[in-house]
Amino acid sequence: MKAYVYGAEGARISDVAQPKPKGTQVLVKVRACGLNRADTGMRKGHAHGAAGGAGTVLGMEWAGEVAELGPDAKGLQVGDRIMGSGGAAFAEYTLADHGRLFRAPSNMNFEEAATLPVALATMHNAVVTVGGVQPGQAVLIQGASSGVGLMAMQIAKLKGAKLVIGSSTDPYRRGRLKDYGADLAVDSSDANWVEEVLKATGGEGVDLIVDQVSGKVANQNLAATKILGRIVNVGRLGGTHADFNFDLHAARRISYIGVTFRTRSIEEVRTIFEEVRKDIWGAVESRKLQLPIDKVYAFDDIDKAFEHMEANKHLGKIVVSV
Repeated sequence: MKAYVYGAEGARISDVAQPKPKGTQVLVKVRACGLNRADTGMRKGHAHGAAGGAGTVLGMEWAGEVAELGPDAKGLQVGDRIMGSGGAAFAEYTLADHGRLFRAPSNMNFEEAATLPVALATMHNAVVTVGGVQPGQAVLIQGASSGVGLMAMQIAKLKGAKLVIGSSTDPYRRGRLKDYGADLAVDSSDANWVEEVLKATGGEGVDLIVDQVSGKVANQNLAATKILGRIVNVGRLGGTHADFNFDLHAARRISYIGVTFRTRSIEEVRTIFEEVRKDIWGAVESRKLQLPIDKVYAFDDIDKAFEHMEANKHLGKIVVSV
């Protein structure tokens, strides 16, 4: 089968053996894949958790059909339309744990379905389970113009947040954030963005920040969060190391929580997917929660899809059709 593999000469489409499902695994006939920021690093040979390096089939998000079931896989039948996350997505076939996927709604095509699994699982966990958003609260999403950021704003609104603030350093994308739940859009590269947030919250700051940037905005986040507020760190687009104002953190008594799928067990991941199904799946099926597709590429043009992502001018998801 064809797959997009990182090797000694970089990433390229290669012929590899079709995998065979074992245990609770499902063999998926992939129809479409969503690109994610972590894919760009793995395409350059960087590790993402335990995955990466020479011989790695790249990709982590897909939609397709059940082609075969492992002996312990339950709740599915061959031919079911599904979408999910996991390694080796950029291929004609991939393997997925039976608890790390969703049924693709009948009113979505495969390209639309492929935009959702990572964003839904990541941001329901960050905003609701870990972030503990409550009706009437104020929420700030750092890096809001990414696919997961757009989903985070929509989930916050769905759960009753009274004020949703999104950040983007790009003027065009910042202007589009209100289409996806933002009541206020700020430029996190502008030194005055904290004052904008404080003004919008009556001087108190937000109840919750979901931070995909970290690094350079870490201390500004502390200043923009109310006393007893929460910061959930889900990314490091602003760098992995930065100055941190421990005194301000202590004075505001902020709960600062890090989350990532890279160190979670499969049991933990299954629980996250189940929480999405129980809590917000009706909004997915009704398309109240959805993401824009910036552009769709053919599988043979996957390098062009990555070039488009690395240009950093897209809004929403870049999709590859297989």
